[in-house]
Amino acid sequence: HGEIPRGSILIVDGKIREIGPTVDAPPGADVILAEGKFVMPGIVDTHSHIGVYSWPDVEANSDGNEATDPNQAGVRALDAVNLEDPGIGRALAGGVTTIQILPGSANIIGGETVTVKLRPGATLDGMIFAGAPRGLKMALGENPKMVYGSLNKLPSTRMGNIYVLRNAFQQAKDYRARWDAWQERPARDRVPAPDRDLRLETLSDVLSGKVLPHVHCYRKDEIEALFRVADEFGFRIGSLQHALEAYKLADEIARRKIGVATFAHWWGYKWEARDGIPANAAILADHGVRVAIHSDSADLIQRLYVEAAIAMHHGLGREEALKSITLNPAWMLGVDDRIGSLDVGKDADIAIFSKDPFDITTRVEMTMVDGKVVYDRTRVPAAPAVGGAR
Repeated sequence: HGEIPRGSILIVDGKIREIGPTVDAPPGADVILAEGKFVMPGIVDTHSHIGVYSWPDVEANSDGNEATDPNQAGVRALDAVNLEDPGIGRALAGGVTTIQILPGSANIIGGETVTVKLRPGATLDGMIFAGAPRGLKMALGENPKMVYGSLNKLPSTRMGNIYVLRNAFQQAKDYRARWDAWQERPARDRVPAPDRDLRLETLSDVLSGKVLPHVHCYRKDEIEALFRVADEFGFRIGSLQHALEAYKLADEIARRKIGVATFAHWWGYKWEARDGIPANAAILADHGVRVAIHSDSADLIQRLYVEAAIAMHHGLGREEALKSITLNPAWMLGVDDRIGSLDVGKDADIAIFSKDPFDITTRVEMTMVDGKVVYDRTRVPAAPAVGGAR
């Protein structure tokens, strides 16, 4: 919500205590001089596979798709996150401070996501974003069709995709009804409890609003089909991911208050992406949709600010472009009360750039998470010289 020329930020215990043209820093406070640089909120990525598809890209590190059944609601990304993934350090060097790690898109229901802060540490517990809502990865379109169709199994069509989704939620609805009926019985009359089913428990939590689905999708028709299922079972959609044809349904998506996380200019890399246009983000924002620019790549995540600049080149306003990598993705993940903007009381997750973050020649100078410096470009060893005498 605007810019502060020559501003200052006071950080106390990992939180922003003051922000403005001047602040009242206590004597002896540590000072980071950033004169002539640009200070912005830490970047937030709603769509990352860092940790579950670690570098190097070899089969041994392929842990993001449990592609043995199209409904894998019971698995959790957090159980496979590799903290040794070099992509984590690269993301910090790109000013990224929070990511949502998702399972892949082989399955209609791929499993629970996990939202983490990129705090370097020895354990995942130290990185998990405490209090962030649970998320569930779902996927429609070509990917599950290809995976299961090649095995001559359901689903091999878009009809089959939606059948699997609808059938899973019907089973979850029945499962919840059985548990509700058991819990409502007087203790003296209780029969043995129903058997637990971890897949149906997760989907039951979607129905009760405890878990937010984040849905990989591309085409207008499959987005409409998703909306029909959501309406039938009464669950809220957390975000549409990729959604290259979302611009065709901008008014309806805005009416439903669903966020869209998309690419800035990727299109045509497979058939269902052929109608993607670089103005997708701008059109959606113009219709009142909250838009995020995501990475889906441990390479692209290092330059999300460049992707936001590309979206701005194609019509997205400057402030909306900034929100697309900060406040809007934080909102989609349900943590915008904690991160996404530089405001008093929020976590001190900050990126410092050498120039305007939308200048193609800018560099990230420093990244902070909870007020602690987690990346400092001045401490990165210089690259070795190429060529020269031996």
